[in-house]
Amino acid sequence: MLDIADQLSHWCEQGRAFAVATVVAVHGSAPRQPGAALAVDVDGTVIGSVSGGCVEGAVYDLCHEALASATCTLQRFGYSDEDAFAVGLTCGGVLDIFIQPVIPTQRVELVGALAAAAAADAVALARVVRGPADLMGGALFVRADGSCAGAFSDPALEATARAEATVFLEAGRTGTIEIDARGSRCGEPLTLLVESIAPTPRMLVFGAIDFAAALVSIGKYLGYHVTVCDARPLFATPARFPEADEVVADWPHRYLESQALDGRTVICALTHDAKFDIPLLQQALRLPIAYIGAMGSRRTHLQRLGQLRESGVTEAELARLHSPIGLDLGARTPEETAVSIAAEIVAHRRGASGQPLTHTDGPIHRATTSQPHPTRDRGGVGGPPDGGRV
Repeated sequence: MLDIADQLSHWCEQGRAFAVATVVAVHGSAPRQPGAALAVDVDGTVIGSVSGGCVEGAVYDLCHEALASATCTLQRFGYSDEDAFAVGLTCGGVLDIFIQPVIPTQRVELVGALAAAAAADAVALARVVRGPADLMGGALFVRADGSCAGAFSDPALEATARAEATVFLEAGRTGTIEIDARGSRCGEPLTLLVESIAPTPRMLVFGAIDFAAALVSIGKYLGYHVTVCDARPLFATPARFPEADEVVADWPHRYLESQALDGRTVICALTHDAKFDIPLLQQALRLPIAYIGAMGSRRTHLQRLGQLRESGVTEAELARLHSPIGLDLGARTPEETAVSIAAEIVAHRRGASGQPLTHTDGPIHRATTSQPHPTRDRGGVGGPPDGGRV
């Protein structure tokens, strides 16, 4: 529901009761991901979407029923061979959707979470979407400073929900976790949906070269806040990188030391110059960030590994390094190389192999109930021959 926080917060300010339907889980191929929401107020006004149109009519009716009964419900929508356009998902997937009535004067924790999200503050909201009837719809939210509002009847469950919400917020994730009614990982199961709103993820591009200019463009397209950093002031100028959010003239490792980064940050080292790369990678490989890639030929990569080992970097830390950077697309131009790098970042983030879809079978969209953790260890992604990289 945080994805429509602006409108819902306005309704709360007006004291308007509403019901909100939130995608809890996706199985197979579906147009929206966990956290997507649709809301209906007492007058029948609709905002948001849970399926891009496939099941909106049925969800609208369920929201009205939830307002009338003042009860929460969890519904599953899937493909129907008999009438795919009536209630089923024509894409062939399955959606679990949680419908919850909200009376602003009675749900101060939801009002607070919506207000924080609407103000662009970092916030995570945890709600019970499956479990004992007396717990359904229970919620709390956590801010980036660690403060928390809302409560559960059991202190152990509340502590677990708060801890999990904090982890999700730090990583900028939305998804579900299965625990029991006392907060442990065993016993009668209940499901917590944790939604998070966090600042724009960052892409740090080190090396003010023509390949960096192309990568800045595609990084912005993917929604990153992009910084270009180079120790040479002559090259690190805003005029050369007009699409970058910031251009910094500083030594890469010194700039990295000064930054507060989270688990969604990606680093692309494009200098392929040891005096810049080695101090930078020594630090970067020890940070809990999403992706670290370094440009260079296979010979450069082997030399770099040797220098990093000599400097004390462990094998486990080296395993996080994507080098040569990018997927094997046969890229040669700066623009093609930028696409190759972006493709590897996306594949790593989603836990995918990066293979052509024609070489795979099964659903196009991976069946997950949450977005993969951005600090997952690197999968085995091959690179092109030296001629395909710079």
